[in-house]
Amino acid sequence: MSDFDFESRIVDIPDYPEPGVVFKDITPLFDDADALRAVIDAIADNFADKGITKVVGAEARGFMVGVPVAYRLGCGFVPARKPGKLPRETFSQSYSLEYGTDELQIHQDALTPDDRVLIVDDLVATGGTAVATGKLVEQSGASVAGFAFILELCFLHPRDVIAEAYDQEVFTLVKVD
Repeated sequence: MSDFDFESRIVDIPDYPEPGVVFKDITPLFDDADALRAVIDAIADNFADKGITKVVGAEARGFMVGVPVAYRLGCGFVPARKPGKLPRETFSQSYSLEYGTDELQIHQDALTPDDRVLIVDDLVATGGTAVATGKLVEQSGASVAGFAFILELCFLHPRDVIAEAYDQEVFTLVKVD
């Protein structure tokens, strides 16, 4: 694990997007070259020997983390997108949010049964997006090899939700209690 101080680069924005919420802004990790390198290296180094063949990232910040992680791991990247954004045949997975439902899709030919997939996103809150992404991977016949996030909102217990569906590693750089 990296000894980089990731947490000091995350900025708290009170009352955003609504009163009472403290938004965790991770963009300072992306605009600093050393911080960005440390984020990507820490995630890639943790999964370097796990046989990962593809990284799947959820729209949209999962793309910003997932693509460079895939590059570092020497494997491909698959975007999990909102409905209507992908041009070919897709698999779809709905999931619950605290305020309703949402859906993600991947191309049906993006993964094969031989693929070992790392699911990457910027943040895990309730775990719903991570589990939905895992279900998309399974629809493809591929296997979920692990989950990686920059930030985990532990007080929402996302690991419990993920553990109900998967027993793979959940790796997080910053945990907020």
